[in-house]
Amino acid sequence: MEIVMIRHTRVDVPPGTCYGQTDVAVADTFVQEATVTKTSLDACAPFDAVYSSPLSRALKLAAFCGYTQPITDDRLKEISMGDWEMKQFDSIRDERLQDWYDDFLNVAPTNGESYPMLYARVASFLDELRTKSYGKVAVFAHGGVLMCAGVYAGLFDAADCMKHLVECGGIQKIIIPNMSLDRHMQM
Repeated sequence: MEIVMIRHTRVDVPPGTCYGQTDVAVADTFVQEATVTKTSLDACAPFDAVYSSPLSRALKLAAFCGYTQPITDDRLKEISMGDWEMKQFDSIRDERLQDWYDDFLNVAPTNGESYPMLYARVASFLDELRTKSYGKVAVFAHGGVLMCAGVYAGLFDAADCMKHLVECGGIQKIIIPNMSLDRHMQM
């Protein structure tokens, strides 16, 4: 199964803001950015199914691209940054922040999710998707979700995932085996 993963466009928060799962507005450049994304996505269509994070920045891009009723799934939300949500990284006064900077793959923000927790969510979604008989799927989501999907599909290792962060409005394609087709072929 081919999965075309689309990261939302830029958001309207000051640079350096830790926004995670907060439902923030898109930037004023949305139409320009979304037009570029739509052109790239149109070249990948058609899709057997379209999924989206329930956060408005993903849903708004899905609608702009012509998918007004995607299947929403909470597992596609961005990582929860817990107590750090909507704070400037430079203003966070938490002893765990340096620990997180040193080892974001294992340390969770205070009252937030760790990378393994996010990965487990995304892997659960992809494991379930593999049971469907789809050939091609579009997924509107977030940078952290796309990184986890890339690791899941073997595009890169978790230790290098930040080097592969898809730009806002960008697309990442992954291929995963379709278990329902594998079972059908074995019968």
